[in-house]
Amino acid sequence: MATIALPQLTGERMFITDGGIETDLIFHHGLDLPHFAAFTLLADEHGIAVLREYYERYLEIARRYDVGMLLDTVTWRASPDWGERLGYSPDELDAANRRAVRLAQEIRDAHEETPVLISGCIGPRGDAYSPDELMSPAEARRYHSVQISTLADAGVDLITALTITNVGEAVGIVRAVNRSRLPVVISFVVETDGRLPSGQDLREAIEDTDAGTQSGPTYYMINCAHPTHFADALDDDGPWLERIRGIRANASAKSHAELDESDELDEGDPVELAAHYRALLERLPNLTVLGGCCGTDHRHVAAIRDAWLA
Repeated sequence: MATIALPQLTGERMFITDGGIETDLIFHHGLDLPHFAAFTLLADEHGIAVLREYYERYLEIARRYDVGMLLDTVTWRASPDWGERLGYSPDELDAANRRAVRLAQEIRDAHEETPVLISGCIGPRGDAYSPDELMSPAEARRYHSVQISTLADAGVDLITALTITNVGEAVGIVRAVNRSRLPVVISFVVETDGRLPSGQDLREAIEDTDAGTQSGPTYYMINCAHPTHFADALDDDGPWLERIRGIRANASAKSHAELDESDELDEGDPVELAAHYRALLERLPNLTVLGGCCGTDHRHVAAIRDAWLA
């Protein structure tokens, strides 16, 4: 499989993503997503219909404003350990990952007027907020190779690893994706101090991942944190800032611990969040992929698009 050229690397077109799919489906649609696993909705036609409707809102934004859409598969939790917790056998989990890619392909095919890239979405092996055990790169490569191989074989355009908490896992993921020759994006999660949950600062995490993979990631992203949590970290000048091309921020400025303890969704203010994105423009000149994470929905992404291209 040949490596494809990603249009978001040219800077000629902005790409949006969706928002916080799990929080949207739980709080706005009243759905039960055990372990935040949206892929479980693929088990029946009703769940699939809900997912189609969910993505349609973002594709309408992309069509209306002539931007591209980076369509993540609903497979953030569809890796071996999480699948086992949810009662999926290896074969059932493989089928679910393939079903997620087929759904994304069907949605893309129904929107030929909009540039759509299908991103095979993977998540961390452990808890994205408080990882209790860190893997070596070799362990991470073995673990993530299972899901990555399935997504690559099913026909995704790239692999995006969201809410990655530490360099060892990031390096292992990149090495696993290298076998497929697909582009790979690493998106780190940070705490309110701008550091990864592992305690490492963002600059070191990006530089160490590049050093351990011969600059293997096609680019980096930051997700599952409010812009105020990492804005100061971006003051540390250097070529590493040019490696960041995507932001998927939380709607809320609360810490991960506070969000974990909350029974209500903090949606923040879409316009205010968009203004924080806009303020990042001077620090991150290569940003071309913009979307949301926990607490955000299509309203936030539309506001971010408006602020960014104003």
